[in-house]
Amino acid sequence: MILKTLAVRPFNSNCYIVGSEATREAMIVDPGAEPDTILSTLAELDLKAVILVATHGHADHVGAVQAIREATGAPFAQHELECGNPFVEKMVERISRMLNVSCEPPAPPDRLLVEGDAIEVGELRFTVIHIPGHSDGGIALYGEGVVFSADSLFQFDVGQTGFPGGNYKAMMAAICEKLLVLPDETVVYPGHGFPTVIHREREWNPFVRAWRQGA
Repeated sequence: MILKTLAVRPFNSNCYIVGSEATREAMIVDPGAEPDTILSTLAELDLKAVILVATHGHADHVGAVQAIREATGAPFAQHELECGNPFVEKMVERISRMLNVSCEPPAPPDRLLVEGDAIEVGELRFTVIHIPGHSDGGIALYGEGVVFSADSLFQFDVGQTGFPGGNYKAMMAAICEKLLVLPDETVVYPGHGFPTVIHREREWNPFVRAWRQGA
């Protein structure tokens, strides 16, 4: 598996290019900004984008979707609960104006995702895990020994739940019941910041420990 992380500005959100060594096909996870950088990296890796996946619809994770979809022809996929959310569209537009960056709400997705769906890229296979709480339709993608946890689970931290659709209890329950049950050495690639490992978060994440003590 080819895996390249790009921390795209101005949001410093992680965009992941996940490629098949056998077919040179790629999935782009959370193209949030800097479409030219993402496209040039794709070319440097000699990969062809065959699907774009947004883990949720916030501006820092979808801001470059439309530009990359138009450049590559790759279909765009996200969870069905993220579609038609007026807050998401207003958030993208507001941030675009505030930061004076090219950022536009993507057109409706080509594929709607639900819990348990599989995304295949060459020989690679990833399963959709619904993780509500940061947003209604937040997802993680698990497969090939890694999980892309979006803005739910971070290195010794968890996501914010103050946005419309946020729900701390729902997020913590999903993290504990769906992510922390993954194999110990599963590498966690979050929406922001540095990677971590499931067993470390299970044992040492202070939010997880506090949640379990209060449960």
